[in-house]
Amino acid sequence: MKEYLAKDIMIRDVYTIKVGSKVALARLKMMRHGVGGLPVVDDTGTLLGMITQRDIDLAGSDVSHLPVEDLMTTKLFKGNERTTLKEIVDLMVKTGIQRFPIVNDESKLLGLVTQTSVIKHALAYNLF
Repeated sequence: MKEYLAKDIMIRDVYTIKVGSKVALARLKMMRHGVGGLPVVDDTGTLLGMITQRDIDLAGSDVSHLPVEDLMTTKLFKGNERTTLKEIVDLMVKTGIQRFPIVNDESKLLGLVTQTSVIKHALAYNLF
């Protein structure tokens, strides 16, 4: 059986939010695009963290005025284009993460592997 890599299944056109943006904008972007989280990047596209709807909900009320870096997670599990699907799925199962950023050697965001993209790939290639 072929060994699938992150580059084979990652979402390349990822919705992101810039560091310094307000939580209100992050919430709006997530609602507008139907996603549960956004990678936080700087002006060069370097991945700095991840903010999720769950992060916002757990922070309580009236956090809309805060910058996203106040709520984002910075200790991320991430990989590169050669990370195997098996490695990603194992990590998702062990840790419960739903989004796995794919970066290059300079930590620039290249894509995102989500639980949904893994399931879609598995169904498309009859991996079940």
